[in-house]
Amino acid sequence: MRIARVVLPVVLASSSLGPVSPVAGQPLEGNPSRGAAVFGQCAACHSVEPGVHLTGPSLARVWGRRAGTVEGFTRYSEPLRHAAVVWDAATLDRWLEDPQTVVPQNLMTFPGLKDARQRADLIAYLKAVAAGQAPPPGGGMMASARADLKTLGPERRVRAIRHCGDGYHVTTEDGRTVPFWEFNLRFKTDSSRLGPSRGKPVLLPAGMQGDRASIVFASPEEISRTIEGKCP
Repeated sequence: MRIARVVLPVVLASSSLGPVSPVAGQPLEGNPSRGAAVFGQCAACHSVEPGVHLTGPSLARVWGRRAGTVEGFTRYSEPLRHAAVVWDAATLDRWLEDPQTVVPQNLMTFPGLKDARQRADLIAYLKAVAAGQAPPPGGGMMASARADLKTLGPERRVRAIRHCGDGYHVTTEDGRTVPFWEFNLRFKTDSSRLGPSRGKPVLLPAGMQGDRASIVFASPEEISRTIEGKCP
């Protein structure tokens, strides 16, 4: 019993400091530059630009913030929205190792980063991001960067959409009309600063065979307004 009373406080104290070396039992000191490369695993779903939200919220100001409270992000799960978690080295380490153990039933699909060194580096990078001192992710390339849909050419700007039977016929501003099976054409919206201009939807190819595509609108109400139900 005397040993347990001595060891337990030491373990709890070390766990509050973030990633711990499995050899020495000491907190790992992360490297922001290495962490920028590790962030490449996150960049498909998260940006580090303030206010730029992707599948998940921007991580630009996550450090020291309560979970589920990033401004402008409206798609948090209810468990995360009500979690009493503040993001620091310790909570981020546990989250990055296994998000479901921190907040069960959250919507994060990432299975976890098991390498303690990589977690320490990523945490150091996120802390540097919050302080405005971080290197660019991915060694200088913004992995989360998207094309500005307003700048696409006439071959991508949609002039008309006609629905007939089980197909859509999409006419672009260069005069070309392409037929799609209705199941292969997706309608999306992008209201961000990189989305299309109002009333100017764009056609984006999808899939390897060239038979699938997405049409992106500036707002939901434009979708039904643009589609004409008409057969020759």
